[in-house]
Amino acid sequence: MPELALPLAPADRDTPGGFDLSPSLRALVALVAVGMTAAALVALVRGLGGIAPYHPNIRELAILVHVATVLPAIPLGGWLVLARKGDALHKALGRVWVGLMVTTALAATMIGQGHGSIHLSPIQLFVPLTLIASWKLVAAARRGDMKTHRKEVLMLFLGALTIPGLVAFLMPGRMMHVWLFG
Repeated sequence: MPELALPLAPADRDTPGGFDLSPSLRALVALVAVGMTAAALVALVRGLGGIAPYHPNIRELAILVHVATVLPAIPLGGWLVLARKGDALHKALGRVWVGLMVTTALAATMIGQGHGSIHLSPIQLFVPLTLIASWKLVAAARRGDMKTHRKEVLMLFLGALTIPGLVAFLMPGRMMHVWLFG
């Protein structure tokens, strides 16, 4: 029987500049990607399927755009960090991932801005971090600086994606928390 597997590279020593990840860091990335993807899918099924309590934020366009772009960014980002680097597929999917992350961040700036009021949340501190890290990781990749590229990708995935994601799932009252646990 043929085996279907991701092209995972244990240490990616074959890539230009290397992208070595320790086994514990690889495990953390995999845990975050699989865990947050699973939680997001359960929350979506419960929320959109009418199983979880209704949450009024589902009617806000900025939140819809934010959720629609961040949810595919979770597993895609994990796959990109764990899979073999440098080939055409990695580069193409990397562009998609950065586009999703930038769109997610820009949509987050519009959340809570309706009806003439300005509502800022501490979680929105991740917006400039996401935009800056996205620019830096693209610039580093273009100039062949894979060490900086790696650092920025990991910061973006483990910082700007994971921390706000955990807040969205664990903070009572947030739509994903209500849909996951409500």
